[in-house]
Amino acid sequence: MAVKLDSVGPVSEDAGTESEAVSAVSAEEPVDGPIRSKPPTRLRRPDHSVEIVSDSGEGAQKCGQIFGAVSAKMGNGVWTVEIIPAEVEPPPRSLAGASGIRIRLGDRPVTNWGDETDLVVAFNEQVLLGRHRLNSLREGATILLEKMWATHPDDSIRAQWNEALEELSAAGYRIIEVPMEEECLTVVENARRGKNMFVLGMLCWIFDRDLERAREQIADAFRKKSDAVVERNHRLLDLGWRWAAENLDEQIEVPVMESDQEMVVMNGNEAIALGAIASGMELAAMYPITPATSVSHSLGEIFQRFGGVLHQAEDEIAAAGVAIGGSYAGRCAFTITSGPGLALKTEFLGLAVMTETPLVLVDVQRGGPSTGLPTKVEQSDLLAALYGQPGDAPKIVLAPATIEECFHAMITARRLAELFRAVVIVLSDANLATGVAPFPRPDPQAAWFGLPPDQSPVPENGRPYDWDAETGLSDRFIPGRPEGMHTVTGLAHDERSKVAYDSAINERASAARSRKLAAFGSTLRPPPVHGDPEGDLLVVGWGSTRGAIEEAVDRARADGMKVSSTHLTFLSPLPPDLGELFSRFDRVMTVEINYSDAPDAPFVTPENRRRGQLSMLLRSATLVDVDCWTRVRGEPLRPGAIHTAIRERLQ
Repeated sequence: MAVKLDSVGPVSEDAGTESEAVSAVSAEEPVDGPIRSKPPTRLRRPDHSVEIVSDSGEGAQKCGQIFGAVSAKMGNGVWTVEIIPAEVEPPPRSLAGASGIRIRLGDRPVTNWGDETDLVVAFNEQVLLGRHRLNSLREGATILLEKMWATHPDDSIRAQWNEALEELSAAGYRIIEVPMEEECLTVVENARRGKNMFVLGMLCWIFDRDLERAREQIADAFRKKSDAVVERNHRLLDLGWRWAAENLDEQIEVPVMESDQEMVVMNGNEAIALGAIASGMELAAMYPITPATSVSHSLGEIFQRFGGVLHQAEDEIAAAGVAIGGSYAGRCAFTITSGPGLALKTEFLGLAVMTETPLVLVDVQRGGPSTGLPTKVEQSDLLAALYGQPGDAPKIVLAPATIEECFHAMITARRLAELFRAVVIVLSDANLATGVAPFPRPDPQAAWFGLPPDQSPVPENGRPYDWDAETGLSDRFIPGRPEGMHTVTGLAHDERSKVAYDSAINERASAARSRKLAAFGSTLRPPPVHGDPEGDLLVVGWGSTRGAIEEAVDRARADGMKVSSTHLTFLSPLPPDLGELFSRFDRVMTVEINYSDAPDAPFVTPENRRRGQLSMLLRSATLVDVDCWTRVRGEPLRPGAIHTAIRERLQ
């Protein structure tokens, strides 16, 4: 059964060099008066993770977002990952219905959600049991569990409680029952609308967070609500802090980073929105789709202040058409979607390639195929982004690896789209979309903005597709440009944009469209290597997996393994000299969040084995036998799992 509060005493510090017990220093008290006669044990950790899990609608994610933002502003490295059920509104108290968030704190920059979590706050025992069965909790984890279900009037719920507590207690967790409902009812009539701020108060005490910062963050989070709502949430915050100070016996200190840089805190979708504005983009056309929609929410609040227009189209196809039309007219436009929307936009993307109309497309990847796993992370759209159009339709494809890169990727994408008259696809994913992390405040540069459309008269005999023989580039004619009138067609056309089915012209046009990518690729540099420049194994990744891969590689290197990693930002065109880089290692392996056959699966042979998408791409480009290790479990990769895979490969 659960460990009762009155049986919990101070816990001695774990042995080891990574942790250190320090004397207790109580946090600022929200009210006057003594809290306890005996100070709590204070534990110092370089790294600590917290999960807050509840039924949908109870505000666990809001609580975690505020806690993560406060921690980042106080100087900790932070990474958050939202735990979102597959159903929009799953049944309450269901094993698969956990809605919540994981927050990982560090005394250094944090780049991924880590392995198992150290502390869990659960609003009921069923969502907690679901997380336990997914192996999300570390051995000996501390659990703060809502106790109201133990005495619920429904016999079946009490039976569920007892069965769950028996299984959880057998796992060796330290379980502390918390009267969340009882406490919150002293402030609000509906405790479901108060527990999240009560929990925030508990976490502020446990981690010694600045309560004034927490109050400011609450006020910002509820700024569209009344003052009474903000004041009520402040009272719940203080209530949770007071309860923890009176009843809990441990505090966790995660030292802050020393930095003289001004930092900002945001998630990947917010970074994409701000990056689009910083690049000077003027039109965003989209149709709502998880997990990309919040990009438009961020734009909707501020875009018009910078002269931007946010257009919600009637469907994904129309959104692509509006963006292409705006770009054709001389505006810098982009469209936002996820996997199913990318599929619907394919015909219009082909049109943009054929007409060489600049276009930026942001694809926030999720699980597939079809509607698949709308709320879960995957990296399964790479091949669709590269080859998802009929005919030869070359595009530039890049994948940010961090939330900071989400911001700068939009600036890069806008410049490349206009310079090369190309479609540029930015492959983000659900891990980056909702993850929150601090990074240095960008210093806006005038160079981020593109040049205004050229409206000077077209030179005599100028042609809208006057392809340069070496680069494939041609001048962009904007409607209204003197002497530049021409017909635009999606059919095969010559340099004057006249429909032409001549075989030589078609080959010349195809070569020009492809040559632009080769010209751009010639400006790229080989990717840097994390670790030694040669060794037994090179791990190759792309997108949001970089932090987990590099942490796993560092662990393997500390164990004496000769392993390094490299991470690709540009996936079309690929950076140069990959073959030479791969030749310096005995083995090369990609790590990805998409599907691949296990080598020993039934009927699978080396010839018919389906491999990870980047693995297939690299094998084709370099003729190197690039192996792969992939997972499609609907969650970000854990460094520990990658570390195990590295060890197995090297054995």
